Amino acid sequence: MDKFDKLPRFKSKKLSDTNASVVDYQAKLAEHGLTREQVIATERKLAKFANTMDSLVRVPFTKQGMGADAALSTIPLAGDLAGLALTSYAFILGRQLGVPAHKMTPAVRLALIDMVVGIVPGIGTLLDIFIRPSRKTLGIVHEHLHHEYGITETMHMDRPFLHQSLEDKQQQSRFGFFWRNPIVAWLYLHIPDFLGLIVIVFVGWGLWTVISWLVGMFGQSTGFG
Repeated sequence: MDKFDKLPRFKSKKLSDTNASVVDYQAKLAEHGLTREQVIATERKLAKFANTMDSLVRVPFTKQGMGADAALSTIPLAGDLAGLALTSYAFILGRQLGVPAHKMTPAVRLALIDMVVGIVPGIGTLLDIFIRPSRKTLGIVHEHLHHEYGITETMHMDRPFLHQSLEDKQQQSRFGFFWRNPIVAWLYLHIPDFLGLIVIVFVGWGLWTVISWLVGMFGQSTGFG
């Protein structure tokens, strides 16, 4: 009988610990004068900036791509300095969310490396595709928000522009119930990936057609056709 009496108390203790964690997150948000909604909105703003700088054009269903930072690096020195100046905006947003300066150090170091490497013509532009200080900042900020404020959602940072648009449709459209459907929402958020796949298919088909035509012409001209 004693064993059964202990069970409710154990569950109550576990529930109280969970509530304490929620209150703790709320207290940390209040300490910085923030709400959960404000944090997510600011992180989405940071994600929009990071996508623009480092992965505006992406390989479908991946986060790898290139953005304005790589484009700016094609302008010797001035473009790299401009990229560094713009990247500092990501650091400012991170600090607004309460991320300590020492946690931002790896991203700052990467931004400086990005500027120095970008000075090298050609190779610097190519390496800029893989050196992505703004996305590094976004990763640091999200890890901090996860541990400090208990925010685990990622969709608002993976597809920030479309996520904002989808949220507006869900809240303001007469057909909000339609846009809140999980399948519809997923398809909408992955529109760029589907378009990218279509482009890849057409490019592949075009290359195959050209290669087939060249092989045919070579065969006719040499008699090996």
